Amino acid sequence: MITQDQRRKAEEFLALHHAPKLLILPNAWDVVSARLYELEGFKAVATTSAGVSATLGYPDGQRISLEEMIEAIGRIAEHVSVPVSADLEAGYATTPEGVARAAESALSVGAVGINLEDGTGDSTDPLFDEVLQTEKIRAVREMASSARIHLVINARTDVYLVANGTPAEQLRHAIRRCNAYRLAGADCVFVPDTGTLDKETIARLVKEIDAPINVIAGNRMPSLPELEEIGVARVTFGPRAMRATLALIRKMAREWLEAGTYTTMTADTLSHAEVNAMFEGRCAE
Repeated sequence: MITQDQRRKAEEFLALHHAPKLLILPNAWDVVSARLYELEGFKAVATTSAGVSATLGYPDGQRISLEEMIEAIGRIAEHVSVPVSADLEAGYATTPEGVARAAESALSVGAVGINLEDGTGDSTDPLFDEVLQTEKIRAVREMASSARIHLVINARTDVYLVANGTPAEQLRHAIRRCNAYRLAGADCVFVPDTGTLDKETIARLVKEIDAPINVIAGNRMPSLPELEEIGVARVTFGPRAMRATLALIRKMAREWLEAGTYTTMTADTLSHAEVNAMFEGRCAE
Protein backbone atom coordinates (compact mmCIF):
# COMPACT_ATOMS: atom_id res chain seq x y z
CA MET A 1 0.00 0.00 0.00
CA ILE A 2 1.40 3.36 -1.02
CA THR A 3 1.42 5.90 1.81
CA GLN A 4 1.26 9.65 1.76
CA ASP A 5 4.84 9.70 3.06
CA GLN A 6 5.94 7.67 0.04
CA ARG A 7 4.09 10.05 -2.29
CA ARG A 8 5.84 12.98 -0.59
CA LYS A 9 9.23 11.35 -1.05
CA ALA A 10 8.48 10.76 -4.72
CA GLU A 11 7.71 14.44 -5.25
CA GLU A 12 10.83 15.46 -3.33
CA PHE A 13 12.93 13.10 -5.41
CA LEU A 14 11.47 14.44 -8.66
CA ALA A 15 12.17 18.02 -7.54
CA LEU A 16 15.83 17.19 -6.94
CA HIS A 17 16.18 16.52 -10.68
CA HIS A 18 15.15 20.10 -11.43
CA ALA A 19 17.01 21.90 -8.66
CA PRO A 20 19.83 24.34 -9.40
CA LYS A 21 22.30 22.04 -7.65
CA LEU A 22 23.53 18.81 -9.17
CA LEU A 23 21.85 15.72 -7.68
CA ILE A 24 24.68 13.53 -6.37
CA LEU A 25 23.03 10.15 -5.99
CA PRO A 26 25.20 7.42 -4.42
CA ASN A 27 24.45 3.77 -5.12
CA ALA A 28 24.01 1.44 -2.15
CA TRP A 29 24.39 -2.33 -2.24
CA ASP A 30 23.06 -3.13 1.21
CA VAL A 31 21.39 -1.51 4.21
CA VAL A 32 24.54 -0.29 5.94
CA SER A 33 25.97 1.39 2.83
CA ALA A 34 22.63 3.14 2.27
CA ARG A 35 22.44 4.23 5.89
CA LEU A 36 25.99 5.57 5.78
CA TYR A 37 25.18 7.64 2.70
CA GLU A 38 22.12 9.05 4.44
CA LEU A 39 24.11 9.96 7.55
CA GLU A 40 26.71 11.71 5.40
CA GLY A 41 23.98 14.03 4.14
CA PHE A 42 22.93 12.74 0.73
CA LYS A 43 19.35 13.70 -0.06
CA ALA A 44 18.49 10.38 -1.73
CA VAL A 45 20.09 7.02 -2.44
CA ALA A 46 19.88 4.61 -5.35
CA THR A 47 20.58 0.90 -5.39
CA THR A 48 23.08 -0.82 -7.66
CA SER A 49 21.93 -4.06 -9.25
CA ALA A 50 25.51 -5.30 -9.62
CA GLY A 51 26.25 -4.52 -5.98
CA VAL A 52 23.10 -6.13 -4.62
CA SER A 53 23.63 -9.17 -6.85
CA ALA A 54 27.23 -9.64 -5.74
CA THR A 55 26.24 -9.28 -2.09
CA LEU A 56 23.75 -12.13 -2.52
CA GLY A 57 26.08 -14.32 -4.58
CA TYR A 58 25.08 -13.58 -8.17
CA PRO A 59 26.82 -12.03 -11.18
CA ASP A 60 25.21 -8.90 -12.61
CA GLY A 61 22.80 -9.03 -15.52
CA GLN A 62 19.45 -10.16 -14.12
CA ARG A 63 20.90 -13.43 -12.83
CA ILE A 64 19.34 -12.71 -9.45
CA SER A 65 15.59 -13.26 -9.19
CA LEU A 66 13.25 -10.29 -9.14
CA GLU A 67 11.95 -11.45 -5.76
CA GLU A 68 15.43 -11.39 -4.18
CA MET A 69 16.20 -8.01 -5.70
CA ILE A 70 12.93 -6.53 -4.46
CA GLU A 71 13.56 -7.91 -0.97
CA ALA A 72 16.95 -6.21 -0.87
CA ILE A 73 15.48 -2.92 -2.13
CA GLY A 74 12.76 -3.13 0.50
CA ARG A 75 15.25 -3.62 3.32
CA ILE A 76 17.17 -0.55 2.18
CA ALA A 77 14.02 1.58 1.87
CA GLU A 78 12.89 0.44 5.31
CA HIS A 79 16.08 1.60 7.00
CA VAL A 80 16.57 5.06 5.48
CA SER A 81 14.39 8.17 5.61
CA VAL A 82 15.47 9.63 2.27
CA PRO A 83 13.98 8.70 -1.14
CA VAL A 84 15.22 5.41 -2.62
CA SER A 85 15.53 4.71 -6.35
CA ALA A 86 15.63 1.04 -7.33
CA ASP A 87 17.88 -0.31 -10.05
CA LEU A 88 15.60 -2.75 -11.89
CA GLU A 89 18.07 -3.49 -14.69
CA ALA A 90 15.91 -4.24 -17.78
CA GLY A 91 12.81 -4.87 -15.69
CA TYR A 92 13.22 -8.64 -15.30
CA ALA A 93 10.78 -9.08 -18.17
CA THR A 94 10.60 -8.56 -21.92
CA THR A 95 7.03 -7.26 -22.14
CA PRO A 96 5.67 -3.86 -21.07
CA GLU A 97 3.26 -5.60 -18.72
CA GLY A 98 6.03 -7.59 -17.05
CA VAL A 99 8.23 -4.53 -16.60
CA ALA A 100 5.31 -2.60 -15.11
CA ARG A 101 4.77 -5.42 -12.61
CA ALA A 102 8.44 -5.26 -11.60
CA ALA A 103 8.15 -1.50 -11.08
CA GLU A 104 4.98 -2.03 -9.06
CA SER A 105 6.88 -4.48 -6.85
CA ALA A 106 9.54 -1.83 -6.20
CA LEU A 107 6.83 0.66 -5.26
CA SER A 108 5.27 -1.88 -2.92
CA VAL A 109 8.43 -2.03 -0.78
CA GLY A 110 8.95 1.73 -0.56
CA ALA A 111 11.00 2.79 -3.58
CA VAL A 112 10.01 6.07 -5.24
CA GLY A 113 12.20 5.85 -8.34
CA ILE A 114 13.47 3.21 -10.73
CA ASN A 115 16.33 2.81 -13.15
CA LEU A 116 15.31 0.97 -16.34
CA GLU A 117 17.84 0.07 -19.02
CA ASP A 118 17.49 -0.84 -22.69
CA GLY A 119 20.38 -3.32 -22.85
CA THR A 120 19.43 -6.91 -23.62
CA GLY A 121 22.59 -8.65 -22.42
CA ASP A 122 22.76 -10.36 -25.83
CA SER A 123 25.92 -9.41 -27.74
CA THR A 124 24.30 -10.26 -31.08
CA ASP A 125 21.34 -7.93 -30.42
CA PRO A 126 22.47 -5.68 -27.57
CA LEU A 127 19.64 -3.12 -27.40
CA PHE A 128 15.92 -3.63 -27.08
CA ASP A 129 13.85 -2.31 -29.96
CA GLU A 130 13.33 1.40 -29.40
CA VAL A 131 9.55 1.25 -29.83
CA LEU A 132 9.29 -1.68 -27.41
CA GLN A 133 11.37 0.19 -24.84
CA THR A 134 9.11 3.24 -25.06
CA GLU A 135 6.12 0.96 -24.53
CA LYS A 136 7.74 -0.40 -21.37
CA ILE A 137 8.31 3.11 -20.03
CA ARG A 138 4.77 4.10 -20.91
CA ALA A 139 3.39 1.02 -19.12
CA VAL A 140 5.36 1.87 -15.98
CA ARG A 141 4.12 5.46 -16.07
CA GLU A 142 0.51 4.32 -16.46
CA MET A 143 0.86 1.88 -13.57
CA ALA A 144 2.27 4.57 -11.28
CA SER A 145 -0.39 7.08 -12.31
CA SER A 146 -3.06 4.55 -11.46
CA ALA A 147 -1.47 4.19 -8.03
CA ARG A 148 -1.50 8.00 -7.66
CA ILE A 149 2.24 8.36 -7.21
CA HIS A 150 4.83 10.00 -9.42
CA LEU A 151 7.36 7.21 -9.65
CA VAL A 152 10.56 8.82 -10.93
CA ILE A 153 11.66 6.88 -14.02
CA ASN A 154 15.32 7.09 -14.97
CA ALA A 155 15.50 5.63 -18.48
CA ARG A 156 18.95 4.33 -19.32
CA THR A 157 20.31 3.77 -22.80
CA ASP A 158 23.29 1.49 -23.28
CA VAL A 159 24.27 2.97 -26.65
CA TYR A 160 27.77 3.89 -25.44
CA LEU A 161 28.23 0.59 -23.61
CA VAL A 162 27.63 -1.55 -26.71
CA ALA A 163 29.85 0.81 -28.74
CA ASN A 164 28.37 0.19 -32.18
CA GLY A 165 29.12 2.79 -34.86
CA THR A 166 31.27 5.90 -34.96
CA PRO A 167 31.26 8.43 -32.10
CA ALA A 168 28.99 10.70 -34.16
CA GLU A 169 26.57 7.83 -34.82
CA GLN A 170 26.53 6.85 -31.16
CA LEU A 171 25.77 10.42 -30.15
CA ARG A 172 22.85 10.69 -32.58
CA HIS A 173 21.55 7.29 -31.50
CA ALA A 174 21.71 8.17 -27.80
CA ILE A 175 19.98 11.52 -28.35
CA ARG A 176 17.19 9.90 -30.38
CA ARG A 177 16.53 7.17 -27.85
CA CYS A 178 16.64 9.51 -24.86
CA ASN A 179 14.18 11.95 -26.39
CA ALA A 180 11.86 9.06 -27.25
CA TYR A 181 12.07 7.76 -23.69
CA ARG A 182 11.29 11.22 -22.33
CA LEU A 183 8.19 11.47 -24.52
CA ALA A 184 7.09 8.04 -23.28
CA GLY A 185 7.13 9.23 -19.68
CA ALA A 186 10.71 9.12 -18.36
CA ASP A 187 11.65 11.86 -15.90
CA CYS A 188 15.39 11.57 -16.40
CA VAL A 189 17.59 9.83 -18.95
CA PHE A 190 20.81 8.02 -18.18
CA VAL A 191 23.71 7.70 -20.62
CA PRO A 192 26.38 5.51 -18.98
CA ASP A 193 29.73 5.03 -20.66
CA THR A 194 33.08 3.31 -20.22
CA GLY A 195 35.14 6.48 -20.10
CA THR A 196 34.39 7.71 -23.61
CA LEU A 197 32.22 10.73 -22.80
CA ASP A 198 34.13 14.00 -22.75
CA LYS A 199 32.89 17.45 -21.73
CA GLU A 200 31.97 18.39 -25.28
CA THR A 201 29.88 15.25 -25.83
CA ILE A 202 28.15 15.61 -22.47
CA ALA A 203 27.32 19.22 -23.30
CA ARG A 204 25.77 18.06 -26.60
CA LEU A 205 23.66 15.52 -24.74
CA VAL A 206 22.47 18.19 -22.31
CA LYS A 207 21.64 20.59 -25.12
CA GLU A 208 19.90 18.16 -27.47
CA ILE A 209 17.98 15.94 -25.06
CA ASP A 210 14.82 17.46 -23.62
CA ALA A 211 15.20 15.86 -20.18
CA PRO A 212 17.41 15.96 -17.10
CA ILE A 213 20.61 14.03 -17.83
CA ASN A 214 22.22 11.39 -15.60
CA VAL A 215 25.85 10.36 -16.10
CA ILE A 216 28.03 7.94 -14.13
CA ALA A 217 31.14 9.06 -12.25
CA GLY A 218 34.47 7.60 -13.29
CA ASN A 219 38.15 8.35 -13.60
CA ARG A 220 37.74 10.14 -16.95
CA MET A 221 34.50 11.92 -16.09
CA PRO A 222 34.68 15.69 -15.44
CA SER A 223 34.47 16.69 -11.78
CA LEU A 224 31.12 17.23 -10.09
CA PRO A 225 31.40 21.06 -10.23
CA GLU A 226 32.23 20.83 -13.94
CA LEU A 227 29.26 18.55 -14.60
CA GLU A 228 26.98 20.95 -12.75
CA GLU A 229 28.30 23.83 -14.86
CA ILE A 230 27.67 21.87 -18.07
CA GLY A 231 24.06 21.34 -17.00
CA VAL A 232 24.03 17.67 -15.96
CA ALA A 233 21.17 17.07 -13.52
CA ARG A 234 22.21 13.85 -11.79
CA VAL A 235 25.38 11.84 -11.19
CA THR A 236 25.37 8.24 -10.01
CA PHE A 237 28.20 5.84 -9.23
CA GLY A 238 26.80 2.42 -10.14
CA PRO A 239 28.71 -0.49 -8.58
CA ARG A 240 32.01 1.39 -8.57
CA ALA A 241 31.94 2.30 -4.85
CA MET A 242 31.12 -1.33 -4.05
CA ARG A 243 34.06 -2.53 -6.13
CA ALA A 244 36.35 0.01 -4.43
CA THR A 245 35.20 -1.34 -1.08
CA LEU A 246 36.02 -4.89 -2.20
CA ALA A 247 39.45 -3.68 -3.28
CA LEU A 248 39.99 -2.35 0.25
CA ILE A 249 39.02 -5.73 1.72
CA ARG A 250 41.46 -7.46 -0.66
CA LYS A 251 44.20 -5.03 0.34
CA MET A 252 43.63 -5.82 4.02
CA ALA A 253 43.60 -9.55 3.37
CA ARG A 254 46.86 -9.44 1.45
CA GLU A 255 48.52 -7.42 4.19
CA TRP A 256 47.49 -10.03 6.80
CA LEU A 257 48.86 -12.88 4.70
CA GLU A 258 52.00 -11.22 3.34
CA ALA A 259 53.14 -8.83 6.06
CA GLY A 260 51.30 -10.09 9.11
CA THR A 261 50.27 -6.55 10.03
CA TYR A 262 46.96 -4.67 10.32
CA THR A 263 47.75 -1.13 9.14
CA THR A 264 45.15 -1.01 6.36
CA MET A 265 42.41 -2.20 8.73
CA THR A 266 43.24 0.14 11.61
CA ALA A 267 44.33 3.30 9.75
CA ASP A 268 40.85 4.66 9.09
CA THR A 269 37.96 2.69 10.51
CA LEU A 270 34.56 3.19 12.11
CA SER A 271 34.15 2.13 15.70
CA HIS A 272 31.78 -0.56 16.94
CA ALA A 273 29.70 2.16 18.61
CA GLU A 274 29.47 4.24 15.42
CA VAL A 275 28.11 1.33 13.40
CA ASN A 276 25.65 0.33 16.11
CA ALA A 277 24.45 3.91 16.38
CA MET A 278 23.36 3.84 12.73
CA PHE A 279 20.54 1.49 13.69
CA GLU A 280 19.87 1.81 17.43
CA GLY A 281 16.94 4.21 17.14
CA ARG A 282 15.46 2.40 14.16
CA CYS A 283 15.39 -0.95 15.93
CA ALA A 284 13.12 0.57 18.56
CA GLU A 285 10.65 1.93 16.00
